[in-house]
Amino acid sequence: MAGNPLLAVLVLLVVAVALVPVFKWLGLGTVLGYLAAGVAVGPFGFRLISDTQTIRSVSEFGVVIMLFLIGLEVHPLELWRLRHKVLGLGVGQLLATAAIIGVSLYALGLTWQPALIVGLALAMSSTAIAMQSVQQRGIGPTDTGRATLVTLLVQDMAVIPILALIPVLAATRRIPQNLGVEVTDVADAVTNPYGWWIALVIIGGFVAVTLASRYLMNPLMRWVAMAKVPEAFTALGLLLVIGAAFATESMGLSPALGAFLAGVLLADSEYRHELEGNLEPFKGLLLGLFFISVGMGIAFSVLFAEPLRVLSLVVMLIGIKVGVLYVLGLFFRMHIADRLLMAILLSQAGEFAFVLLQFARSATLLSSQQEQLWTVVVALSMALTPVLLLIFDRLVIPSINRRVPVPEIPEGLPEGRKVIVLGYGRFGQIVTRLLRAQGYAMTLIDDDPAQIELVKRFGVKVFYGDGGRLDILNAAGAADAEMIVIAVAGGDRILAIAELIRRHFPNIRIAARAIDRSHAHQLMTLGVEAFERETFRGALALGEKALVALGTAPDEARRVADAFEAHDESLLTQSYALRDDRDAYIGFVRRSTDMLDRVMRADRDAQEVPPAEDKAAE
Repeated sequence: MAGNPLLAVLVLLVVAVALVPVFKWLGLGTVLGYLAAGVAVGPFGFRLISDTQTIRSVSEFGVVIMLFLIGLEVHPLELWRLRHKVLGLGVGQLLATAAIIGVSLYALGLTWQPALIVGLALAMSSTAIAMQSVQQRGIGPTDTGRATLVTLLVQDMAVIPILALIPVLAATRRIPQNLGVEVTDVADAVTNPYGWWIALVIIGGFVAVTLASRYLMNPLMRWVAMAKVPEAFTALGLLLVIGAAFATESMGLSPALGAFLAGVLLADSEYRHELEGNLEPFKGLLLGLFFISVGMGIAFSVLFAEPLRVLSLVVMLIGIKVGVLYVLGLFFRMHIADRLLMAILLSQAGEFAFVLLQFARSATLLSSQQEQLWTVVVALSMALTPVLLLIFDRLVIPSINRRVPVPEIPEGLPEGRKVIVLGYGRFGQIVTRLLRAQGYAMTLIDDDPAQIELVKRFGVKVFYGDGGRLDILNAAGAADAEMIVIAVAGGDRILAIAELIRRHFPNIRIAARAIDRSHAHQLMTLGVEAFERETFRGALALGEKALVALGTAPDEARRVADAFEAHDESLLTQSYALRDDRDAYIGFVRRSTDMLDRVMRADRDAQEVPPAEDKAAE
């Protein structure tokens, strides 16, 4: 199949379409589905495709696009705010993890040069897996998401120094055989002019790109947008990503780092949403292909030959990385759940480990057998990350919520407040402003330190805490509050908080955001007095404006929207009794939809009766 690329692509797409939805439906996540697809078609499965390296090389461009899109969401000032995490988490994790792994391997009998390089290679984490998981969970703007991002960025920047270190270590390892020549090689490697002027080139390049993004790119994007040719703007987006990646790669840096910096510099552009929309499909498809290539690259022959050794090394690697990241999270006073989540997200070895291990073998620091062994360890660690995240969600989080009182109860919470708002994002802010304008005193609680710091600049006092913890609710005065508004994200989390409130504060009124109709029914089961489906009123308001734009009188459009809302709310209440009978529920919704259409048409026809006919009827 190597000679027929179209057939190879067809096989990859067929297997991905067949397996990924199944894994998603089972609750195992899409990444595991892609990995399973790779195993199925790879050289250790049905052997439908054997060119793993080519597929991985192409698919790694998905990581580059992903970092560009992430950069579009990060303002330069946000990077400056994260400078302490860059030094503490990023550099600290890399050095500590590499040191512990290197010492462990040296104690197991490996000489110090290959032990050091393997330690540095395994200290890298997978940008693709970690950031894909961050985006799927919607935690990118949180402290956990930002901490994960800066750690990966530091690792990207460290790749080139590590690559430069490999020939130095290889030379020192051969010194006893040829002392004079090798000492010269080491001196040349250390005093190479590249190491001295590359920093100036990087700084100059960054300044040039910054100026270009401000004075050149916006006019260029405006010119392309005015042409109203969608494919031209898509081509421009790809040009920006590829150009930035090529520029940093030509300097010897990570192409993903260049793409990220380009995204950051365009974060203030009015065209960033257009760029996101055009590049998102490329990112998703290429990342899926990357995960498939990882599954194809798992050498099961090595695993079956030495299963205990391979699995022990995988457990050692994940254990060391989780331990180091968990301890570093303590210094930044992260919640225990945030520490564990960050540690699991970064617990695997990354895609750059393949490059470093291959380069080390070329420099004779590692034998071919050693490189193959560690490559399998890297691939297995990547494959285990979705499993660890599943365990974290299903077992660890419920246990933490029941047993661990961390963080401490916020101090200084006002007493006697009448309304408590849990979650002060965009949804919670609107609710708060409306209620506060009517004279209600508000207690605001959120578990995102970055958001709390942001709104503090606008004079808004928000307390840090997990709204799903009983002690936090008690400290906030829930027993005396008239209402608790649940404005956090995540349908399951909203239900868990509502259930906790209803169990411990049965008389308090609850208002909550609902994800959809099914979620609204679950809230009704818990006795939530007020809820609002997230997209319902926004869609209704847009439909009303669309009618006006199409020529309907504003008053008539308002009346039609009100009638539709009343009918839909009635159907929501009536369908509640059938929520557990899927067939009956579907039949009811279909009949109700038809009935609603007939009622609305009849109402429209009645409004269109000419005045003369009205008088005749009278």
